[in-house]
Parts: sequence; C-alpha cells; structure tokens
Amino acid sequence: MSENALAIIVLAAGQGTRMKSRLPKVLHEIGGRPLVGHVLTTAHALGAQHIEVVVRHEREQVIATLAEQYPDARIVDQDEIPGTGRAVQVALDALPDDFDGDVLVLSGDVPLLEADTLQHLLDGHRAASAAATLLSAHLDDPTGYGRVIRGADGAVERIVEQKDATDAEAAVTEINAGVYVFRVAALRTFLTRIDQNNAQGELYLTDVIGLLRGAAEHVAAELAPDAASTFGVNDRAQLAEAGRVLNQRIVRRWQREGVTIIDPATTWIDDDVVLAPDVTVLPNTQLLRACVIATGATIGPDTTLVDTEVGEDAVVKRTDANLAVIGARATVGPFSFLRPGTVLGEGGKIGAYVETKNAQIGEGSKVPHLSYVGDAVIGRHVNLGASTITANYDDVNKHRTEIGDEVHTGSHTVLVAPVRLGAGAKTGAGAVVRKDVPAGSLAMSVAPQRNIEGWVEKNRAGTGAADAAARERSAE
Repeated sequence: MSENALAIIVLAAGQGTRMKSRLPKVLHEIGGRPLVGHVLTTAHALGAQHIEVVVRHEREQVIATLAEQYPDARIVDQDEIPGTGRAVQVALDALPDDFDGDVLVLSGDVPLLEADTLQHLLDGHRAASAAATLLSAHLDDPTGYGRVIRGADGAVERIVEQKDATDAEAAVTEINAGVYVFRVAALRTFLTRIDQNNAQGELYLTDVIGLLRGAAEHVAAELAPDAASTFGVNDRAQLAEAGRVLNQRIVRRWQREGVTIIDPATTWIDDDVVLAPDVTVLPNTQLLRACVIATGATIGPDTTLVDTEVGEDAVVKRTDANLAVIGARATVGPFSFLRPGTVLGEGGKIGAYVETKNAQIGEGSKVPHLSYVGDAVIGRHVNLGASTITANYDDVNKHRTEIGDEVHTGSHTVLVAPVRLGAGAKTGAGAVVRKDVPAGSLAMSVAPQRNIEGWVEKNRAGTGAADAAARERSAE
C-alpha cells in the first residue's frame, strides 16, 4: 500500500447534552449543512482511501442523514465504553488489516477546518516522519478545550483535558483542536495502553500523545493558521458563532469572485449557493441551500431565497421564494411569495402581494399585484388584473387553470378551476369564471346594478352618512 495512504476517522458519537436538543449535535446546521457534513465534505477533498464515521448517541438519526447526503461514508458503531480513545479503537478495527498508511482523526463538531489546513498538517507530519502530529491553536479564552503541554525544549509532551488540568496547566492558551494524524502502526500499539483513570472515566485519545512521548516517539504539532477554524460546537452560542465565521468566509469568497454584497453583516449565503460575477446582493438577504444566481441579477433588500434559480439581469426584492425559477430580466416583488413549482418566464413580472405555487408563467407575462396563482399554466404576454385568483381547491382535490397567450383579466377575477381561457381572451372586472372561455372571447358575470333611493337616510338616520346625503340631495 502507498506510503501516503490515508484513512479518516470522524468522531460523531458524542451525546451533545449542552445543545439541549432532540436533534443530535452533529446534525445541527450552519451554512446549509449539518456540522458533520462540513467535516465530511472536507474529508472527501483530501482523497482518503477510507472514511469512517463513529456513531453512538441518536445513531438512527445520524445514520439516516449520512445515508441520504454522504452515502460513501462507512458507519462504525461505538460500544458502551466511553471516550474518544474507544471510538478510534473501534474505527481502527474496521479498517482493512493490511492498511499501512496514516490515520487522520477529525471531530464531527469542528466544522470550520478547511482542506488546505489539513493537507498542510498531513504534509508536515510526513515530512517529519512523526508518529503523531496534532493540530493546535492559541485562544485568548481556552476554556473547555484540552491544553497542549510542552516541555522545556518546546516539544509536545502531552495533552491535558480541562477537567484534569492543574491551575498552571489551565492557564496555557495553546489548545488541542481535536485533530490528529497518526502512523497507523503507532496508533494500534499505543491505543491498547490507555485507561479510564481520569476525571470522566473515559478512554481519552489524547492519552496516546503522552504514551508516545514516554516511549521516545516523535510527536509534532502544527499551529492552525486561523484559530477560528478550530472552533468546536458544544452549545447554541458556539453554533451561532461558527455559523457567523463560516458566513464571513463565504461572503468574502464571493466578493472576490466579482459579486457586490452591499452589507456583509446582514447577508447570509449558504455553502452550496452559486453566484455569477456582477450579481448584486442588497442588505438583509438570505440565499439558502442550492440557489443559483446568474450574471447581473439584483437580489434584495429583505429577501430570502431557498433552492431558487434566478436568471440574468433579473430583479428580486422583498420576496420569499422556495424551489422557484425566475427567468432572465424578470422582476419579482416587493412582498411576493413564490412557493415550490413557480416558474416565471423571461421578462415576466410577479408584483406586490402576490402568492404563486406550482405555476408556470410564460415569457413577458405579468401578475402585478394582490393575486394568488396556484396550479396554473399561463402563456406568453398575459396580464392578470389586480386581485385575480385561481381557485384551485374544491375542499377535496386541487385543479388546474390554463391561460393562453395574450390573455387579459379584469380586476378581481376569480378563475374556478378546472378551467381554460383561450388565447387572446378577456374577462370583465369582478368576473367569476366557471367554464372555459374560447379564444378571443370576453367572459363577464355582471348582474344589473340596483340603486335603492333614500336607503341610508331611512336606515341610518342620525349618522354622518345620512346627514351628508341629505345635504347633497338638498343642494341638487
């Protein structure tokens, strides 16, 4: 086997009690991915021959997510023996007997490490021919982290967990990031020698470092270039902080790719979003999941897009959209709600206070304001008047509305599905359309207007309206 063979073990068996959540800690999300998902994405970028995820608490939930999103990861179950040392033991047992490379151990709740940092760690480990190399960082407040204890010569001697540290050791600011590379032979040998004689009664993986040093094995340490990348997530406050750091990275990356982001502090962009050059993102905008935004589009302000595609030079403002497609040079908003299945054609318009769902709206067609369009197919250059509604639900089933090219509807039209309006058809204001309208026809549902003279003065005597009516009648 190649001397650069690599196995990666991801530790995801912890209970995560400080999250105080029904959801396993490693499945909490930042940047549109679960914490363990960020770790696995980075692991895949390193080209490892084996990737194993050790699970225990809430294993069924974790396994279900991994099976759906990261099916290449091999699941390894930790038994009742607690501790990171035991987790690595069971993962080592699952590796092929002839594996003879390096083992990189990552934590499923440390999501911000990037592939370049880990590759540098691997390269330094191999160049130094070390038995083990750990990743460390200097933190102003190291509370909660294991401390890296060095000897007088500056070499790593051991790692001390927070609960086992003396006052002097707790004052050390160099922390263990929970990331290690081991030569597999050394790891197999010394893992058998650790015990549970510590404050938590666990098998600590960190104890291997002290044992290696005691056997005169070379242990190296690499400082992380960015201490924030080593942040672990143990509670909701740390989750939010990790999310903030990740979002800063994503925003900065897109700015360097030619995207104008007016206010990075109020802009949130998930890791899988794709933005083209010359996109403009205005304040208070969220681009979530797998949004794709084309060149020249302007998004925001006050807009949330989820899994939505926006075409070139489109404008989307003060809008919520989910699983929608917005065509080139289309305009959407303000105060629009695009639900899944909405497809707006090139140059189309969805205006103020409009809700759409499962609606295909053709090129140049407009739904300007105060309308609901659901389960509909709308042709080209259609104009729906204010407050047009497709009544698609009969209390049992959903039904479809079809509208041909160049149709214009009057204000406050109700289209009772299933119904079809042929090309060029029109409706009068207030029409309730219950049957198909042939091409080029005008649909109306108008009853004769009836005026009852003197009704207000008779039935609302003494009111301001009655007095005003009386004055006007006397002036005639």
